[in-house]
Amino acid sequence: MQRMVSFLAALTGLGIAFGQSSPPLTFEVASIRPHPEPPHSMGISTAGNRLTVEASYLAAVIMYAYNLKNYQIDISRALVPAAFDTMYDIAAKAEGDGAPTRDEFRQMLQTLLADRFKLKIHREMRETPIYALVINKNGSKLKPGSGDGECASRIGPEHPEDRNYRYQFTNCSLDPLISTLAADRPILDKTALTGRYDISIFATPAFKMRDTSDPGDISVADAVQALGLRLDPQKVPVDVLIVDHVEKPSGN
Repeated sequence: MQRMVSFLAALTGLGIAFGQSSPPLTFEVASIRPHPEPPHSMGISTAGNRLTVEASYLAAVIMYAYNLKNYQIDISRALVPAAFDTMYDIAAKAEGDGAPTRDEFRQMLQTLLADRFKLKIHREMRETPIYALVINKNGSKLKPGSGDGECASRIGPEHPEDRNYRYQFTNCSLDPLISTLAADRPILDKTALTGRYDISIFATPAFKMRDTSDPGDISVADAVQALGLRLDPQKVPVDVLIVDHVEKPSGN
């Protein structure tokens, strides 16, 4: 019995007593301001021990903080208008000179959202219609990636008057392609292909197909056929984050 008491005392002295959880990761300092004018650029980036949010709605910041796709978040414009009515600039610095990992930055941003924006959330599983990207019966036609460089992409028309866009990726995994293509439901990668590839396809952007139709339009489903892939409609359980409450931020 004496040995057990001594063991528990040692754990307590080391700060790992039973039931004790690690404190949440936080930024050392963070400035939050409404974006003052129409944005010239938008996005979220990290460099060293700093995280920068430029001209982003709260919905986008929440998605980044929790590493979500747009089909994994549920925010009602009627119930939570603060998530959509203002773009924000955030400049935040982590403690110390080291560079936190991406996951650590996300955890710090989660803490900031809870403290400064009073974010309240819950999660639930939902059956969601998706397209599963799978390999066709005749096999993949993907070409191995060229070179050892970083993934490079170019998306746009070959000529200004072209209706169809070229989606070109050099030495990339399938992730950039899937995140770029737009369909009437989310696209999930079920190919089990983990390599890097050189990819070039033509497809009609979704916004053009919504506005008008044209005999020369190329749907996403038809476009991926050229890669030896297909979109298979399915329903799968998806972990969805529901935003219950969020407010305009407290002062800096």
